[in-house]
Amino acid sequence: MRFMVLVKASKDTEAGVMPSEALLTAMGQFNEEMVKAGVMLAGEGLHPSSKGARIRYTGKDVSVTDGPFPATGELVCGFWLIQTKSRDEAIAWMKRAPFDAGSELELRQVFEAEDFGEALTPELREQEARLRAQAAKR
Repeated sequence: MRFMVLVKASKDTEAGVMPSEALLTAMGQFNEEMVKAGVMLAGEGLHPSSKGARIRYTGKDVSVTDGPFPATGELVCGFWLIQTKSRDEAIAWMKRAPFDAGSELELRQVFEAEDFGEALTPELREQEARLRAQAAKR
């Protein structure tokens, strides 16, 4: 099972405050443990929303709003993509993440091809596999 772990933004991350050397060291050690265990597929930090944009679709219209965005509790400042045997195992890994009090993570399971049932036709499955292979080469 794959899970997207979303690291919620804070006032500091939105202000562009960079993590300390101690936190970067601890995070590097945690990431190394996950990689060695075959759990971590990807993980990155994100710039503040002031450097981002929101793209909203309304009917045929598309609007773009430049950041920053309000409500830091709904914003994301980083992520991991992990693969575990269960939701409980994913939670157990994330309980070990080196965050301070007040930090918050959100864990969301990633859809797999079989989750889409018959709507994902053999042709669409082949296209998805081909695109994943092309992306992996980059």
